[in-house]
Amino acid sequence: MLRHLVVLVAVGLVLYAFFDMLRSDAEERGAPRSIWALIILLFPVVGAIVWLLLSRSRRRRRPTSSSGPLGPDDDPDFLRDLDRRTWPPDHGTGPSDPSPT
Repeated sequence: MLRHLVVLVAVGLVLYAFFDMLRSDAEERGAPRSIWALIILLFPVVGAIVWLLLSRSRRRRRPTSSSGPLGPDDDPDFLRDLDRRTWPPDHGTGPSDPSPT
């Protein structure tokens, strides 16, 4: 039973590494896709582990783009515009301007 589990884990690792390699871009691979495919398939467990370690280290080194806010609640211009649309100062309907009764 343990032998079957080891084989199943090894096959799963190889399949995961192979399909991860197919989905990766050229910057993550560092070598042509065909060479990585041969490495992973000819040296199943070792090739899969090498692929996973090298591709993860390249992904970690990739600079993240911080060109702007991630969502609308992080964008000060969006929030300012939302306040303007919610409480227009010209109409006097804001909470700080009580209407005469």
